[in-house]
Amino acid sequence: MDEKLTYKDAGVDTKEGELAVKLMKEHVQKTFDKGVLSGLGGFGSLYMPDLTGVSEPVLVAGADGVGTKLMLAFMMDRHDTVGQDCVAMCVNDVLCQGARPLFFLDYIATGRVDAAKVADIVRGVADGCVIAECALVGGETAEMPGLYGSDEYDMAGFCVGLVDKSRIIDGKDVKAGDAIIGLKSSGLHSNGFSLARKVLFEVAGLKADDAVDFCCGGGTLGEALLTPTRIYTKQVRAILGATQPKAFVHITGGGFYENIPRVLADGLGARIDKGAWERPEIFGLIQKLGGIEEREMFSTFNMGIGLMAVVAAEDAEAVLEALDGGGEAAALIGEVVMGEGVEVL
Repeated sequence: MDEKLTYKDAGVDTKEGELAVKLMKEHVQKTFDKGVLSGLGGFGSLYMPDLTGVSEPVLVAGADGVGTKLMLAFMMDRHDTVGQDCVAMCVNDVLCQGARPLFFLDYIATGRVDAAKVADIVRGVADGCVIAECALVGGETAEMPGLYGSDEYDMAGFCVGLVDKSRIIDGKDVKAGDAIIGLKSSGLHSNGFSLARKVLFEVAGLKADDAVDFCCGGGTLGEALLTPTRIYTKQVRAILGATQPKAFVHITGGGFYENIPRVLADGLGARIDKGAWERPEIFGLIQKLGGIEEREMFSTFNMGIGLMAVVAAEDAEAVLEALDGGGEAAALIGEVVMGEGVEVL
């Protein structure tokens, strides 16, 4: 065989990968704090946590991805927001244990490395890490021609946080009569997109660039759907400053009916007042166009509540005041009751 094949001939362009690393460096470095002991390019990332005031340090780890929301990014050729989604899905889970997020790593797999696109994705990751107050200490970009299309990618994230053992929040003290406080979401966050896409694009025949002045605050439908997932680091810190909450619930896949019971012991249920907050209009649009039953909506989407805090009833007012002082319009949305399951009334 006379032709001398190269890795690039097989679809892997290492030079483009090197350029991607160069372009993302400035975004990554803005997340660094004094705990970061290594830069990009090493085989591992070094981080030295500040253990001041922590008597029994416990690490809390979480991993997640963005799901089929990525298909909206492909449709719109916009890639600077999904990174924040990836951070949020991991960080919010870690926060639910009462942990302080320390550092984050991302993994991006694609059919073809486009340096500018990868840099956009990582810019979103870095933006999310700044909001989450954690360092982006490393990651991996894998070029996999044949496994992914040339314009396709998937991504996942990995977050590690720290909590003092005596301050772990695990729901063990939740009891009937406890108050449930809801913190607003920014929209769909990163769950339910398979149903949302089916309803909006297949059933209703809408397009991502359709104007939606009647919904979602104006702009296009695609922009509304790509609104990044909220990250609740500051809000959780405010709650922890007001009281020791008994549980946090991150409303992700499975909605209210699957996530709330995760912090309830046997014999306990939850009663939610669905009129206690205003839902983002995107949920009403999906429900109307898809003819979706109310329970299915609350089983699939966050319905405008991205995070819940379960606190003693006597602490609810102090928590709401602490959140309000930080600019968070939270609401008392329900209570823990005797029984099983979740009632949305």
